[in-house]
Amino acid sequence: MRGNIGDGTAAAVRLAEGASLGEAVDTADPGAWIALDAGVRAGGWTHYEDSWRLTDALRGEQDGTAAGLLTEGRLALGLCHRDGRIRSAALARAAAYAGLLPLVIVRCSDWAPPVREDARGLLAEVLDAGSAVRLMPLILRLGRRDRGDFATDMATRLLRAAPRDTLAPLYTDGDRATRRYVYRLAVEEGYLSPAELARAAAQDDDTVVQGLCAEAALAAVAEGGADDDVLEPLLAARNPRVRSAGVTALRRAGQGERAVAFLGDRAGVVRACARYVVRQSGGDPLEWYRRRCADAGDAALSAGAVSGLAECGSRSDAELLWALTSHPDPVVRTRAVGGLRALDVLDVRRLRALLDDPAAGVVREATLALVPSARLLDGGWLLERLAVERARETRVSAFRLLMAHGGLAGLRAAVALVDDRDDKLRHWARQSVQRWHPTAEVPPGSDEVGELLGRARHLFSDHVLKRRMWEAGLKA
Repeated sequence: MRGNIGDGTAAAVRLAEGASLGEAVDTADPGAWIALDAGVRAGGWTHYEDSWRLTDALRGEQDGTAAGLLTEGRLALGLCHRDGRIRSAALARAAAYAGLLPLVIVRCSDWAPPVREDARGLLAEVLDAGSAVRLMPLILRLGRRDRGDFATDMATRLLRAAPRDTLAPLYTDGDRATRRYVYRLAVEEGYLSPAELARAAAQDDDTVVQGLCAEAALAAVAEGGADDDVLEPLLAARNPRVRSAGVTALRRAGQGERAVAFLGDRAGVVRACARYVVRQSGGDPLEWYRRRCADAGDAALSAGAVSGLAECGSRSDAELLWALTSHPDPVVRTRAVGGLRALDVLDVRRLRALLDDPAAGVVREATLALVPSARLLDGGWLLERLAVERARETRVSAFRLLMAHGGLAGLRAAVALVDDRDDKLRHWARQSVQRWHPTAEVPPGSDEVGELLGRARHLFSDHVLKRRMWEAGLKA
């Protein structure tokens, strides 16, 4: 909700000063109406003399001048008044002003039963399908309130009985909840063809709408209604969930051979669906992946094919993946290292060399694979990679591995970076120094430990530093 009580209070003040409803309130914003309702009750407008006279006019204690205050803008104040009797009196006059319909809807969930019943009776008289479409974002938002289902139910009944074209503006409404609502209604009533549902699934940016429309389009495919108008939008969709629905539909449509084209899709869920359809059609996805990954110099090789090999391959496919760690495409190299990790293939020497790869993704994947075996790495070699001239990802990787190494190697690395120019590395290093404790392999009384802790003494209180030195077998 973009509106808030502060905006609502300001709008109430403008109305009390004589501004029109359109001048004081963003009437197209559902949140502005809800904010106005709360802002009027906040009471910042009640010191205006006309506001007192408005209250008298609505109570019936009016003279001719006071009766002239019952304009659309002033009635909006009355519809949101703290006093339920004032709200009821305003409702009795609100039917003459179409612009007050949003506040009538607000009052349909009023906490005072008499006001609530008056508002519901008025809404039943004035709400039509066109107004329901225009105000649906507000109706749905208020429908989440306690006692807020009356207006939602009434609007739904009107829209079910209206011509299907009446719903058209709601399919592209900027409010996500409204689009979800109208597509659910359209699916229930059969207002949209399978092709229209498929296009909606492919084009809408809300995942709920995408899933709802894709499932409805798939249901049509299951009934034998699949054609290119249904399948093509699904297969070309940007969202992986929608594409996977389209791939699954290929089997039902008797076009399972087309799923081969999606075995190397960038999304794992699409690749998984494609493998299922290919197998059901008599194909062998694993052999396809092996053939595609066999040429490490193939510039057209997709990263999805590399991931697919790791997803359904075995450790016997490791050499294919190792060969791809020198591929010219950094994304392919990254997926190859990630595949080796997924297959639990560990070669410390070969993985260590990848820490100097120019692609950050490759370095990250190699680091993740090496962390469990960090102590097999040479600490001095890693320390060299903390140098400022190294790529940032290499420095981060080396520090992470040294911290996983632990002991004296971890302390050396952390102290080396306590004044580093990289803010995140410096913060991480300082925290690591403060959390460091000697482990069993750190020789008690080590002069190097004392020297390192001394260089970082500004990170400790005197008491904590003495305790850390004592733990290391040193005198503070």
